[in-house]
Amino acid sequence: MTHHFKNLIFSLSVLTILVGCQQSVNKENSQPDPSPKVAIVIHGGAGTISRDKMTPEAEAAYREQLQLALTTGYQLLEAGESSCKAIQEAILLMENSPLFNAGKGAVFTATGENELDASIMRGSDLNAGAVAGVKTIKNPILAANEVMLNSPHVMLAREGAEAFAEERGLELVAPEYFKTERRAKQLEKIIQKVEKEFGTVGAVAVDQAGNICAATSTGGMTNKRWGRIGDSPVIGAGTYANNATCGVSGTGHGEYYIRTAAAHDVSALMEYKGLSVEDAAQQVMDKLSAMDAKGGLIALDRYGNVAMPFNTSGMYRGYLVEGRDPVVQIFKNE
Repeated sequence: MTHHFKNLIFSLSVLTILVGCQQSVNKENSQPDPSPKVAIVIHGGAGTISRDKMTPEAEAAYREQLQLALTTGYQLLEAGESSCKAIQEAILLMENSPLFNAGKGAVFTATGENELDASIMRGSDLNAGAVAGVKTIKNPILAANEVMLNSPHVMLAREGAEAFAEERGLELVAPEYFKTERRAKQLEKIIQKVEKEFGTVGAVAVDQAGNICAATSTGGMTNKRWGRIGDSPVIGAGTYANNATCGVSGTGHGEYYIRTAAAHDVSALMEYKGLSVEDAAQQVMDKLSAMDAKGGLIALDRYGNVAMPFNTSGMYRGYLVEGRDPVVQIFKNE
C-alpha cells in the first residue's frame, strides 16, 4: 500500500469520525428538554358528545368550566403547590358543577340514588387513596385524599368511608344535594331505552419538583344496579401515577378498564417497552377499542408531554403546559 493511499485512508477515517460526532451532537441537541415541566391535563368525561346535539350556550358553559378548572390548577402549580393539591382543586370545581357526572352532577342509579367514587395517587411514592359507593360526602376527591394521607388503607367503601370522612372533618350533605332535574330526566330516558350511560372527571399534574399526581371522580353509570363500582376508585384501572413514567386518569366503560388494568398499562408500556406517553396511551386505547369498550383517558409525563386519546364522538378535556397556551376541547375533530 502506497504512502499516499495510507494518508487518504487515514483522512477519510478522521472525516468519518468527525461527521459521526457532529451527527451525535445534532441528535442530542434535537432531544426534548430533559428538565421537568409544570403541567396539568383534565377531562370531564367521554361519550356521545356532538356539535349538532349541543346548544351554543351549553358548549360555552362546558368550555368555561373546563377553562376555570384548568387555570385554577395551573396557578397553584406556578405558585409552588404540589401536583396533588392542584388536581384536587381542579376536580373540586368539576365536582361542584352540575355539568359533570361527579359530585353535584352525579347520575342516578336504578333506584334513583347517587353513589359516588373517587381516587387519587401520587407518583413520588405510589401512595394512593380511594372511596367507593358514598352517598353523603360532598366532595369524594377530598375523602380519597384523606384515605391516602391519614389511613393505612387504599380504598374505603359506603358507610365506612362516610364515617371516616366525618372523622376527618369533611363536609357531609344530605343525599338530596346530589339530585338534579337534568340527571333525573336522563335516568328516565335511559330506562326507556334500556341503555347505560357513563362519565367521569379527572386530572393529572406535574409540579415544580417533578412529582406527578393523578385523580378521578365519578357518579358512575346511569341506571347502575347492585352496588356496581367501576374503574374510577380502582388504582391501576381508572387512576395511576408513577414519577418514573406518567400519571393517568380514565373515563368510559369501567368494567373494561378494570379488566385491562388500563391506567397501569400505560405506565407499564412506558417502563418496560420504552414507549412515549402518547404512544403508550394510544396503544391502551386501541386495546380497549378492540374490546368494543367506549371511553378515553388522559396521561401526562414529567416533561409536560400530554396524551388524550378517546374513541367516542367527544371528550371534555384540556391541558396547560409551562410556556404554552391553554387548550380546551370537547369534540373529536378539534
